[in-house]
Amino acid sequence: MMMQALLVSQDSEELAVLAFVLQRAGFSALRSVDLDRALEKWGSTPLDLIMVSYEVHVPLEQINRLRGLTDIPLIIIVDNTSESLQLALLEAGVDKVVNRPFSARLLSAEIRALMRRAAGMPLATLPTLNVENITLDPVTRTVQIGDDISKRLTHLEFRLLYTMMIHKGQVVPTETLVERVWGYAGDKDRDLARGLVRRLRTKIEPNPKSPRYLVTIPGVGYVFMPSDEGM
Repeated sequence: MMMQALLVSQDSEELAVLAFVLQRAGFSALRSVDLDRALEKWGSTPLDLIMVSYEVHVPLEQINRLRGLTDIPLIIIVDNTSESLQLALLEAGVDKVVNRPFSARLLSAEIRALMRRAAGMPLATLPTLNVENITLDPVTRTVQIGDDISKRLTHLEFRLLYTMMIHKGQVVPTETLVERVWGYAGDKDRDLARGLVRRLRTKIEPNPKSPRYLVTIPGVGYVFMPSDEGM
């Protein structure tokens, strides 16, 4: 059975190209020109992926609303835009930002890699991790810090935290982290890790701007230090 993707674009030619890309990646594309209407129309249809193409303005509030509804893989197509906007999109929950012009063949391969990683970790078979005062539960995909209320993680946030926790105290290079979480790596994908780390910090750090658990090693990667070592 083919996977289902919601594809949104106002450009009919690009819509056809992206539908072909998705087909090569193993998807049947539900096409639309308006994201909000599409979500209402297909709200009862199980989706495996959402791909949205924007011509000029990218409404971050729309991305935030979307992420409040679902955490399935989300790909955004934009013009070659600023680094600050790409970071804002990643921090808002976008899994992959694709700049125009793009290679249809490469994009199809990246989608397949993203979906392999999204489905490749059988969470129910993983053990619950307890490191210092942090508990990560694979079954419910939640994290609890001390006696605080458990917080639900997205699939990508879970894979990131799981990878870091099983490598406690070890510096994980950014390239390795991207490979473990997304299933592929590249020079431009360093921003993927940076954006996802920032999102995860808002859920686990007492002060995300001064992290004590997930610490950046400039120019190298990240280290999980769940104690005063990370202060």
